Amino acid sequence: MITLEKTQVMNFENAMRGARNPMNSWAKTDSTTNIDGTFVFGLNDLDLAKRLCKSGSDHRKFIRQIFISVDISAPLYWWKEFDTYKISTVANSTSTMHKIHSKPFTIEDFSTDHMLPQAKTSMNKIIADLEALRLEYMKDPVGERNKDYWYSIIQLLPSSYNQKRTVTMNYENVHNMYFSRKAHKLMEWHTFCDWVLELPYFADFFDIT
Repeated sequence: MITLEKTQVMNFENAMRGARNPMNSWAKTDSTTNIDGTFVFGLNDLDLAKRLCKSGSDHRKFIRQIFISVDISAPLYWWKEFDTYKISTVANSTSTMHKIHSKPFTIEDFSTDHMLPQAKTSMNKIIADLEALRLEYMKDPVGERNKDYWYSIIQLLPSSYNQKRTVTMNYENVHNMYFSRKAHKLMEWHTFCDWVLELPYFADFFDIT
């Protein structure tokens, strides 16, 4: 399971102005910005953007200046793969180190949408064990809590545990993720790639239909 919320895309105007710097072609700019702040590509600018993207990473540097901010909630097993794309990405996550004990464990805290019944039975047992450990940890006042209970929770925690991160990245990052992961066996990557295609002008840049 993965959810992507509160998506914001920024800096189209500055990125395209920079894209015209090498040929001093600023006079050909024909894009506009609506009163609500939405950037609208003109035909000249979109044609240039598509040609630069088609020419390869050395020429499409402008997409590294188109920034994305998004809240992603996903299981730890997906985040482990996402973290291989760390270049030029920043993320603030909910903390398993500091807040893992702050609320009861429930099945909704985990991605179980593709689990077989026997796997869910095991998961429910693990969740019960995690909750029992959490309650033991919480019995004592803050300064007197037994850290072994906390460590047991951290080390027992399944990779299906969902974590939320606010992520900042750019169009080059999502380009690399999309073309590397669009056929991946994890369904979370398919949801992510569908989201990428909904980003303003991404599909236009790379002629994806």
